[in-house]
Amino acid sequence: MRQLRILVFVTTLVVPAVAHAGMPFVRLSDFARMRLEAISFFVLLIFLLTLLVQWFWNAVQRDIPRLPRLSHKASLGIVGLWALGMHLVLSMIAGGRELMTPGAWEKDGATYKLSPARAAPAEEALAYARKQQLERLRTALWGYAHAHGGKFPPHDYVEEIPEATWRIVDPSVMHYVYVSGLHPERGAVPVAYEPGIYSGKRMALLSSGEITALDINEITRRIDAAPTSKGAP
Repeated sequence: MRQLRILVFVTTLVVPAVAHAGMPFVRLSDFARMRLEAISFFVLLIFLLTLLVQWFWNAVQRDIPRLPRLSHKASLGIVGLWALGMHLVLSMIAGGRELMTPGAWEKDGATYKLSPARAAPAEEALAYARKQQLERLRTALWGYAHAHGGKFPPHDYVEEIPEATWRIVDPSVMHYVYVSGLHPERGAVPVAYEPGIYSGKRMALLSSGEITALDINEITRRIDAAPTSKGAP
């Protein structure tokens, strides 16, 4: 009888089941699959941290015999309490952010984004800062031209103008695109303009002293049409 049961069990494992047409097939959606993968990753991470905490504690316990040895269950409890505490701290930070800036964030699917009412002042502040930086560069360039016979610098690395003056308003600290060979108060050719790091038009300093926003095609056209210019670098 026992041998018969073993034979039936082996036959069940070896002989493939017959698949009938029209059988239902359950499949997770992409969103559910991604959530399941994320949950699986964090569960694995928690168990690995549990083993690590247990190993560190018991390693210290060997040198301090008065400490009790830490079991796997107790280690899992410590990691769980630690995770709950971190979750509480992050929730308090998120709540404090909402209290300090009420209505600044709105839900966008599974995440949050800055509401349009708050985004507009931020964009205005950035535009103001971009213009202010070009005004500083204008002061430095016109001062250089006044001291050098009405000529702009041959390049953007002259000692008279600090390197920080050539930087755009951005953490990348990129420089303005400088067009050499121009003279102040002659035409309206871009002397310096922003690289393509911002969306929309670029702020440009013209040889007339005006600061304006221009499309890159208009910037290139003006530079190419200038008789004393060698083209955009």
